[in-house]
Amino acid sequence: MAPFRSMPLNIPDVVLITPGVFEDPRGFFMETYRESGFREIGITASFRQDNHSMSAKGVLRGLHYQLAPAAQGKLVRVASGAIFDVAVDIRKGSPWFGKWVGVELSAANKNILWIPEGFAHGFCALEAGTNVLYKSTGEYSPAHDRGIRWDDPAIGIEWPVKSPLVSGKDAALPRLAEAENDFSYTGDKK
Repeated sequence: MAPFRSMPLNIPDVVLITPGVFEDPRGFFMETYRESGFREIGITASFRQDNHSMSAKGVLRGLHYQLAPAAQGKLVRVASGAIFDVAVDIRKGSPWFGKWVGVELSAANKNILWIPEGFAHGFCALEAGTNVLYKSTGEYSPAHDRGIRWDDPAIGIEWPVKSPLVSGKDAALPRLAEAENDFSYTGDKK
């Protein structure tokens, strides 16, 4: 079995990755990242920071991104529980500008989502005690930290919860039309 299989989503720069999982009566083993394996599926990003969050059921985090030169690509997976994970294309000039893709990532399906720079990212926890792990191509920079409202009607994300628990910071984020954004579409992938 190949270590990783990839499937571009409706916005082709966002890629769902299925790792090879080796199971036996003791449990399972899987690689969650290997530079050469990712290169084989076309993802050549270098990672600079790892993050881990735990969320109660119904918590919604996002939509977050960082401006250049601290922009971040993210490699997201779930260690326990489940999330509905969303990427919004905010690259000016992109044929998908303002469009979103969403997938369920869970400890059960073991899938991984690659979200390149130029996308706002957010997720909603579908189970209590959901642990999300993600690698970032850039380090966190408060000076470059930006976001977009999770419920911007111009984007129209179909979140799986009606009344999510959102931080005060996330609730006060601007809509896409007013958000500071220095990303441009270049046609590059991954």
